[in-house]
Amino acid sequence: MPVMDERESYRDPLVERYASREMLEIFSAGHRYRTWRRLWLALAECEHELGLEITREQVEELRAHVDDPIDWDRVAEIERELRHDVMAHIAHFGERCPRARSIIHLGATSCFVTDNADILLARDGLRLLRTRLVALLAAFRDFALAHKDVPTLGYTHFQPAQLTTIGKRAALWAQDFLLDLQEVDRRLEELRFRGVKGTTGTQASFLRLFDGDDARVEELDRRVSERMGFERRFLITGQTYSRKQDDAVLHALSGIAQSAHKFSTDVRLLQAIGDMEEPFEKSQVGSSAMPWKRNPMRLERISSLAKYVLSQAQNAAWIHATQWFERTLDDSANRRLSIPQSFLAVDALLVVCVNVVRGLVVHPEIVRRRLEEELPFMASETVLMLAVRQGGDRGELHERIRGHAMEVARARKERGARNDLLERLAADPAFAKVRERIAELGDPAAHIGRAPRQVETFFRDEVGPWIRDHASSESASWDVSV
Repeated sequence: MPVMDERESYRDPLVERYASREMLEIFSAGHRYRTWRRLWLALAECEHELGLEITREQVEELRAHVDDPIDWDRVAEIERELRHDVMAHIAHFGERCPRARSIIHLGATSCFVTDNADILLARDGLRLLRTRLVALLAAFRDFALAHKDVPTLGYTHFQPAQLTTIGKRAALWAQDFLLDLQEVDRRLEELRFRGVKGTTGTQASFLRLFDGDDARVEELDRRVSERMGFERRFLITGQTYSRKQDDAVLHALSGIAQSAHKFSTDVRLLQAIGDMEEPFEKSQVGSSAMPWKRNPMRLERISSLAKYVLSQAQNAAWIHATQWFERTLDDSANRRLSIPQSFLAVDALLVVCVNVVRGLVVHPEIVRRRLEEELPFMASETVLMLAVRQGGDRGELHERIRGHAMEVARARKERGARNDLLERLAADPAFAKVRERIAELGDPAAHIGRAPRQVETFFRDEVGPWIRDHASSESASWDVSV
């Protein structure tokens, strides 16, 4: 039979195009099955320490071969015969460790390795995402502080509203990701190990191994959990740990996707009106048909991957809701897809987010022109308040401003006239007492309130400690593929 070109069969785009090498390695088959071996080593080691008939030589043989290369062809051959992936890897590990073969997986059920490994991989994945989020917040900090006092139009309902600053808007984006970082950290802190529980979670097999010694069985559970780096463990399980833990993890990933989608949508809208744009490479092609276009390809990728992650979060909820009693296997195929792919997709979109924020381009002249067009409308509210404080009737003054504003709007639409609302108000006798103050309101800086100080405070007091307290993120890869 001719060898099939790998490009002639389906390949996962998350693997080929989007996710980083670090996240791909975490969820690789090699890392997963070597994690199984480390679990078998920890179990044997702790059983030896607690007095089972397992020799130090057997434990050391397992340790010596735990990182041996996996013979994938041999594993596949055994699995075809046994129709059981865990048993195939037990047999293969036993071939490498002949003296320890008889004690590998002693007393355990398949979920000892499958479930505990899933938790270990999720922990590794969350740690990498925490690194990504910290780097993203550092990028937002640099951008926001550089633009903290640069006035820009605020929008409500995507209609021009009171002014804000470019830095303040970036701080709002960053705040969403900070909440996500805190949730990821919470999930890491609260993540529980399944531990050593046996077939239906009763630990009956281990109680028999230890001749009914309840204390040693409890100590085995505690020691194995701690040896794998967990202070917290499920004290009770069925055959599996509660799938509500998967639901909590995937909802943390969903939160990141929510924030990323909002950020990308906001910047895409700003790029459409010309205020700012994502990085654009010198030789990048925006459209095959329209050479002048600069499509927001990276931002659109963020939105696309985010939608996928949001859809995957529902899988964990359905899985937990539909488990029967101590376990059913209708979670297995789904979890093999939904959990790794959610991590890969969030990893990919965060890499792009960091790339975009580090390279965001602001077009100050376009921002300034838009302010000139809309600022007089925004300033009219302040004119109204000043005039009322000088003894004017609010209702009458409001009507005068509304009349002038309607005339200005008509002139702009019909003749392309500039916005001269403040000049009209200054010339209106009803505002004579505040005429000199009106001229000052043409300065955008007079309308941004405490935005610059809010930005400084937020990044100093809330974001700063996270950046300081976590290791440098520069060791991770940040290349945007394709």
